[in-house]
Amino acid sequence: QVQLVESGGGLVQAGGSLRLSCEASGRAFSTYDMGWFRQAPGKEREFVAEISHHGGSSYYADSVKGRFTISRDNVGNMVYLQMNSLKPEDTAVYYCSAATGVGSRKKYTYWGQGTQVTVSS
Repeated sequence: QVQLVESGGGLVQAGGSLRLSCEASGRAFSTYDMGWFRQAPGKEREFVAEISHHGGSSYYADSVKGRFTISRDNVGNMVYLQMNSLKPEDTAVYYCSAATGVGSRKKYTYWGQGTQVTVSS
């Protein structure tokens, strides 16, 4: 099992940048694929980015591709989301998550409490 705590959210003007951090505690952090998701008011939670357990592969939602970068530090049990060129539509609560299972059985199982990101126009 792993516990996740996000930080780094805040209020930023459009075009600005933020870096979100997710600290993981528990065993075997380096065995989990990790993801970032977000949920805007009145909308369903959506995928933002994910990174493989070894950090060698990453994937992004089309809406953030080229602007956001996910990274991880398996020594420090951290995952990051660098967000550049922020837009008002990026406003949401951002969640860090750890996946269990592989292939078709992969499922995002563990979740943090979320951190609010607000982008003003």
